[in-house]
Amino acid sequence: MDDFDLMFRNETKATERRAQKANKKALTLAQKAEKQDSSINDAFYTSPFSPPASTTSSGNWVVALPAFSIEEQARCHFISHFILMPRDGRTVGHMDFILPLLKQEGPDSHIQHAFNACALTFLSNRRGVGGKVEERALEEYTAALARTNTALQDRKSQQSDASLAAVLLLGMFESISAKQISAFNWGSHIEGAVQLVKARGRKQIKTGVGRQLFIAVRTLMTVYCLTASKAPAMGAEWWLEGTVFSQTAMVIQRLMIKTSEIRAQNTQLMATLTKTPENIELVLEVIRKAKAVDQEVLAWQQKQLASEDWRYKTVAWEDSVLNGDYAKAEVFPGRVDVYNDIWIGAVSNSARTVRLILQAVIVRCTAWVCSPVDYRTTPEYATAASVCRDAITDILASVPYFLGWHLKRKDISEKTNFGTFACGDEDSAKGLAGYLVTWPLTCAISYDYATDAQRAWAMGRLQKIGSDLGVRYAFAMSQLQMRVPSILIHGDALKMSHPAMNPYGFGGPVATHFAGHVPNPQQQWEAAQQVKADVLKTELLKKMTNNATDDGAQRAAQQWFKIRSEGERNGRF
Repeated sequence: MDDFDLMFRNETKATERRAQKANKKALTLAQKAEKQDSSINDAFYTSPFSPPASTTSSGNWVVALPAFSIEEQARCHFISHFILMPRDGRTVGHMDFILPLLKQEGPDSHIQHAFNACALTFLSNRRGVGGKVEERALEEYTAALARTNTALQDRKSQQSDASLAAVLLLGMFESISAKQISAFNWGSHIEGAVQLVKARGRKQIKTGVGRQLFIAVRTLMTVYCLTASKAPAMGAEWWLEGTVFSQTAMVIQRLMIKTSEIRAQNTQLMATLTKTPENIELVLEVIRKAKAVDQEVLAWQQKQLASEDWRYKTVAWEDSVLNGDYAKAEVFPGRVDVYNDIWIGAVSNSARTVRLILQAVIVRCTAWVCSPVDYRTTPEYATAASVCRDAITDILASVPYFLGWHLKRKDISEKTNFGTFACGDEDSAKGLAGYLVTWPLTCAISYDYATDAQRAWAMGRLQKIGSDLGVRYAFAMSQLQMRVPSILIHGDALKMSHPAMNPYGFGGPVATHFAGHVPNPQQQWEAAQQVKADVLKTELLKKMTNNATDDGAQRAAQQWFKIRSEGERNGRF
């Protein structure tokens, strides 16, 4: 676990003491600056562990109290947006394991601080309650890192449910506050969670909470590997054995893992191969694998349409956009689809995104094999164009549902399920829905086959997710300008025409371009934001140790800077 432990060595006990002192000061200032927002209808309760004063017919807490601390507001607001409960034994929840673990671990635990960090930054994003709350969130994040580091030093606590849940919350914090923290750290937390899952072994899936945590890590790991062109640790069978909740969803999980393996193999081959008959056969084999998996995904989609639970419903058709302003339109011209649950909608979009990735692999390999013939004249390209355009259309048709458009239409909302959250108003747009749709939406507009109008509309929706739904990761995604697979093919062509070029002699994104591995959307944004993130983290540590009366805090910060500098030189950060 050394690599995982290293991720959390940027905190020490001395720094932690300074963070706690800063926390008290920031909390006082935040409470003074707090303003009640009567336009928000979320129901609050005084703490995640307090008994409710009353409940709705669906069992959700409803408490009307005159005043709440900023932490109490933040906790309830986050729970009402991100804690999705399983429904009727047919759908899985999202982070529903958090509440019992919070109660079990207590108010000064690593999971509590990680939860507080997520809740405070989300509340700040959604309501604009002031910079002091953001500072408070960063201090809670710092405390969570410190306590997680301490927990990882002990074998028993290292493998506890609470430690794994804390790591997942730290990753969630990165996505919610992505304007300030590089998304690279999201990947680091996912890799750390995977290492913890490996260390915990198969015994973890024998309990309800352990199985939920395992599935949560598996889902995040799969998306991360697909995005970063990495093969997952262990194979599909290890990740799926004994954890089947939904047979339908399991099929897509398996195919997502297979696709990540194929994409990683494709990336490696394109970066290293010269064009020989033997190597051409290797690339043709990748094409065959990708085509086979794509047909499996297609078969799943066709079966899905025959299932009442999984079939989407088209509830409206938009003919045009007012004034041609796609960025502000709620619906893109064409279909508007709704689903039986946002989890079902998310799985459906995962299948579409997998097809986009597989078709990109097929076209990229085809271009390499047929070069110097234009790959756009091949049957593979024609097939990919058709498949990808349909997938993009389907993803865009799902977005209004995820962003709560149907909730404004009583005739539609009464016939549509959105999901059951642990508390709060069910009939409102949810941060989780925006979080779930950001990845497929970003992928959709990163492919060559999206139109300019589709990109303009999707950029506007990502902006809305970042501003209205408080998931700032969407802001970063809206700034990307990627075209896949053409940009990958261009990089491969450069390498083929300059075989003596050493890709590792270049820095940053330039290196990956010449290596034939052009950054995918997440990697491109990570590279652009890394320097900014380092500066912000440095400023945070300086602020926490500024004018410190004990020399230990100053030495702790200096030691962290030293560790980070060494890590950067060795490629660990």
